Amino acid sequence: MLIEFKTSNYRSIAEEQVISFVPATGQTDFPSNIIEIGKHKVLNALALYGPNNSGKTNILKSIEILDRLLSLSGRFNSTTKLPYDPNLLVSGFSNRPTKFEITFLIDEIRYRYGIEYDLNNIQKEWLFRKNIGREVELFYREGDIIEVSSGFNGAKRLIDTAIESTKNNGLFLSNCDIFNVDEAKTIFNWFHKLINVDGLDTRAEELNTINLLDDNSEYRDQIIKHLISLDLGFDDIILQKKEIAPNELPDNIDPTVRQSLVQELSGKTGIQVNTVRSIFNPDGSRSDNSMVWSMEQRESAGTKKAFSISGPVVYSLLNGGVLVIDEIEARMHTRLTTRIVDLFLSKETNPLNAQLVFATHDTNLLKFSNLRRDQINFTETNELDATEVFSLSDMRYFDQKGTKERPDTDKEKRYLEGRYGAVPNLQKIDQIKDLYTNLIHNGA
Repeated sequence: MLIEFKTSNYRSIAEEQVISFVPATGQTDFPSNIIEIGKHKVLNALALYGPNNSGKTNILKSIEILDRLLSLSGRFNSTTKLPYDPNLLVSGFSNRPTKFEITFLIDEIRYRYGIEYDLNNIQKEWLFRKNIGREVELFYREGDIIEVSSGFNGAKRLIDTAIESTKNNGLFLSNCDIFNVDEAKTIFNWFHKLINVDGLDTRAEELNTINLLDDNSEYRDQIIKHLISLDLGFDDIILQKKEIAPNELPDNIDPTVRQSLVQELSGKTGIQVNTVRSIFNPDGSRSDNSMVWSMEQRESAGTKKAFSISGPVVYSLLNGGVLVIDEIEARMHTRLTTRIVDLFLSKETNPLNAQLVFATHDTNLLKFSNLRRDQINFTETNELDATEVFSLSDMRYFDQKGTKERPDTDKEKRYLEGRYGAVPNLQKIDQIKDLYTNLIHNGA
C-alpha cells in the first residue's frame, strides 16, 4: 500500500510537496474507501485536479522517475546522466538536488525510502523500516559513504558486494536487488506492482495489454469482460499475427527513415488487434453473423484508449499494487472514466486493495464518483509560479450564513465556481475578451 509520496525541486515543484493516502481525521463519508491492514489505514484512490501547467503531471512524473531509477540505475554506466530537471524559476533552486521520498506498506511493515540527486550523482539515499515500536534505519548513504545497519535483512557478503559495486550515479537499493539481498527483493516485488501510465500516450500500455491477452488466459478473460462492461460496442477481441507491411507505416515518417524501417521489418510479423462486432437485421435484432475488423483502422480514439489501459487496470485489480494514470480521462467519455475509478473504489471489484492515483480535468467525477474529500487533491501555482498541492479535506468552506460545507455538497459546482481554487484565472481570459471587443469596435 502506498502511504505517502514527497517530491521537491523537480520542474515546477520547488519546496517539498506531499500527496498522502492517510485518511483525514473527522472524515466520515464513504468509509469503505479506507483500506485497513493491521493498525494502518490508507485510502484506495487519490485524484489530482488543477489548471493546465499547475504541476499535476510533475507530481505523478516524480513517482515514475523514482520507479525507473530503481529499475535501471543498477545497470547504468559511470557516465550516464541522471534525470535531473530542477526548478529554474525560483532563485536558488537550479543548483539544489532533487528529492523524492516514498512511504509504503508491505503486509504490516512500513518502509520509508528516499533519494537526493543531481545530474551526475546520488547525493543521499536512505531506507527506514517500522514494524512494532520506533522506526529503524536500515541504511543511510551520503556521497560515497554507505552505512548499513545489522537490521537490514540479507547476507552480509551480498550487502558488502552491493556497496562495492554502487556507482556515484546508481542506487544502492538497486544493487542490493541485483545481488539478491533478501529485504531488497521484497521491496522490489512491491515496486513491480507500481504501474505508471501516460494517459495521452498509451502505446506502451497497448503492448502490455496485448501481451496479457496473448499469454495469459486468466488476464484475457478478465480484460474482455472489463471491455465489454464499458459498452464499447464489440463482443470480443481477436489477436491476429500478420506480416508487417510497408504501407502500414505512418505517412509522416522521413523517407530515409522509412526505407531503413522497411528493410529492418521486412519478413517480420506483428500482432493486429481485431474487434468482433455483431451484424444486425433491418428490424434491429442481432443476426447470427458478425464482422471482424482492425481496431486501429475502424475503432474510435476513445475505444483504443480504453483498450490500451485495460491491461494495467485489470492487472492492478487482480494483483493489488498501485496504478498511476496521468490524464485518465483523455479521449474517453466521462462515464468510462467514472467506471474505471469506481472499480478501485468498490471492495467488490477491488478485493485485493489496489490503489489508483490519477490526474484529471473531468469534474464529473467530483459529483458521480464516491470520492471522499481527503481523496480530492488540487494543484496550483503560488506567487513564485511554483506548484503547491493541497487536499479538499484541509479546507473549511463556510457560506455567507456561516454554515460549514456538508460532505454531500455539490463539489463539482463549487470547484468550477472557483471556491476551492486550483482553476484557471478567468480575469485574464476576460481581459483578452475585452481586448478583442475593443479592437472590433475600433475597426481594427
